[in-house]
Amino acid sequence: MGMRTIDAQDVVSASKFNRFHLLVFVWCFYLIGFDGYDIAMYGVGLSSMMAEWNLTPMQAGAVGSYSLIGMMLGALVLSPLADKFGRKNAIVLCMFLFSAFTLAAGFSPNLIWFTVMRFISAIGMGGLMPNCISLMTEYSPKKNRPILVGSIYIGYALGGILASLIGMFLIQQTNWRILYYIGGIPLLTIPLFIKYFPESLSYYLAKKQIGKVVEILNKVKPDGDFKETDDYKLEMAAKESQGFPVKKLFTNNRAFSTIAFWMAVFCTMMIVYGLNTWLPKLMQDAGFSMKSSLSFNMVVSFGQIIGTLAGGYFANKIGHKRVLVTSFALGIVAFIGMSLTSNIAFVYILIFLAGVGTFGGMNLANPYIAEYYPREIRATGSGYSLAVGRIGSILAPTLIAMLITTGIDTKFAFALFAVPCILVSLGYLLVQEKYASFDKVMEENDINGSSSVIKRRSISS
Repeated sequence: MGMRTIDAQDVVSASKFNRFHLLVFVWCFYLIGFDGYDIAMYGVGLSSMMAEWNLTPMQAGAVGSYSLIGMMLGALVLSPLADKFGRKNAIVLCMFLFSAFTLAAGFSPNLIWFTVMRFISAIGMGGLMPNCISLMTEYSPKKNRPILVGSIYIGYALGGILASLIGMFLIQQTNWRILYYIGGIPLLTIPLFIKYFPESLSYYLAKKQIGKVVEILNKVKPDGDFKETDDYKLEMAAKESQGFPVKKLFTNNRAFSTIAFWMAVFCTMMIVYGLNTWLPKLMQDAGFSMKSSLSFNMVVSFGQIIGTLAGGYFANKIGHKRVLVTSFALGIVAFIGMSLTSNIAFVYILIFLAGVGTFGGMNLANPYIAEYYPREIRATGSGYSLAVGRIGSILAPTLIAMLITTGIDTKFAFALFAVPCILVSLGYLLVQEKYASFDKVMEENDINGSSSVIKRRSISS
């Protein structure tokens, strides 16, 4: 048989889910799980920490904001570097930074030491998420992509649940430091990650590492019989990888949608990090016990799981964009409802719906944003959206702290969360999908031949 011309990324898009995809999914699920744990643990341990070090709400909010500045820097710096030097390499660096310095934060003798350790660990955490999103997007079969990429964020929710459970059952017997000791666990798994996790296929193509490309494709499609003698369009891949990745976010009519994404993610992060940091405290101020207040965090996390799974299913049915707009519209209803009732049953239901709409919507937005951009800049596209979002996450804890010090009514505080939900829905409505680089939906009629039969599915607008 003569030389075949193979589009490696199209092979992945057309593939059927197998052990290789599962391997990528499990590792991303695990890492995003610790991301969720890391974000939630600060809010969970906050009351205990404030009591130990006699912190004011403004001090506590500032520490949370400094950590989020670190996350923003991590996303800004490590995402473009990952597109140039390998996403797996970037994730290894991120794993070391966030796990080693989270562990060190648990041994902090004072607030200054704690803040510095959290800042450094946050740099790693900031670079982790966009690279996991990018790799999971790259290695997911197209027809399964929304649910697979969204589902790795179930790990995020479970991480938040784990932090809440530790807060409910262990902190009172120990102290807040136990949360940070557990946060060091990924440090022990770095050797396994290096051994088993694949590097980005687009990186291997750009570097013309044909042996690695063939090895991965034969795992993605075991019956493909791919060989190093096939033509993998290496010159095209190398050409596409040239140039500054950030500049490409604004070329080919993508500038307007890039700004719309940034607005949406900025407001999403305000909601998510505002709730993660202050929800237990707000509920305590509303008259709930510490254990009951922490249980609301768990309810949000369960809502996030349901929202992610349901949204991923409907994204394939009615389109990603419609699902995102609807999700945050649900958040508007939930937050306004929370400002109008004191009934405990209704409060639990509304917080659950807020988790479905806003936290679930955040998870579903990540694969949508990543896939909007060409493959060679997806980590940059995701990373810079998240970096801008970090500004919102930095502002939210401090703004809420300022509101708390004014003695604001808790119900009114919840009503204010509806405002960014409105702006998120508007942001996604403004995205211009006609300029997107969504991967093609393919049929495997002739993948082993010289060409592939390709069909495009229209993306809802």
